[in-house]
Amino acid sequence: MIDSDNRLQALVELTRTLGQPAMNYVIVGEGNTSCRVDDETFYVKASGQGMHGIGPDGFVQIRAAPILEMLERSPGDLEAQKAVMQAARVDPTAKLPSVEVTFHAMLLAECAVPFIGHTHPVAINRILCSSRAEQFARRRMFPDEVVLCGPESVFVPYCDPGLPLALAIRDAVRAYIAEQNDAPKVILLANHGLITLGKTPTEVLNVTAMAVKAAEIFAGACALGEPVFMTREDVYHIYQRPDEIYRRQRFVQGS
Repeated sequence: MIDSDNRLQALVELTRTLGQPAMNYVIVGEGNTSCRVDDETFYVKASGQGMHGIGPDGFVQIRAAPILEMLERSPGDLEAQKAVMQAARVDPTAKLPSVEVTFHAMLLAECAVPFIGHTHPVAINRILCSSRAEQFARRRMFPDEVVLCGPESVFVPYCDPGLPLALAIRDAVRAYIAEQNDAPKVILLANHGLITLGKTPTEVLNVTAMAVKAAEIFAGACALGEPVFMTREDVYHIYQRPDEIYRRQRFVQGS
């Protein structure tokens, strides 16, 4: 595992990779990433920072408690929320955090993962901006999609970015955990984008890449007629096979 001293550099490298123009995952200032530092704080991309070529100064360290408290008791309008986000900075002179700091704090806490990547891949948003978005989230088409992305994805209807979106994601994630007895790997936001969760930056990259591949296959299958989905029984058979569990664990470390 990556120790806390090296997590910021690992987050920088993860963010730069997700932001590579050839990936078609984000452009300009789209997307954001985060990682837990310790039990009390985490790093998140600062507002308005591009992911491609970002450096350590493009991130801000945040105290989680004030952000999580805001999800329980809203401080009021957007200006009041922004004041809480500013006050949550460990360094009060640091850049402002992304408005999506709320869902990062919540997911790091509730899903017990240290790394999160949020992107807007063209291949995925093509589907999320269509009437087939929830179908794509709920079903699986091929084994490696199951192995890396889980038996299904969390689907969240469109919400205003910021606190409303974080609350909607929290409700959907809690329902998923209650049903699956496990945290999700993939969260799909209608008309918005993709969130992937991982134990390592490598896992975030692998899950993102597989989710994008699945989107491309789904769109191609729709163009040729109708997607042929795996049955629920086949999905869980693959997900729970010992050899596939072993592969999934190896993909976390990239070996």
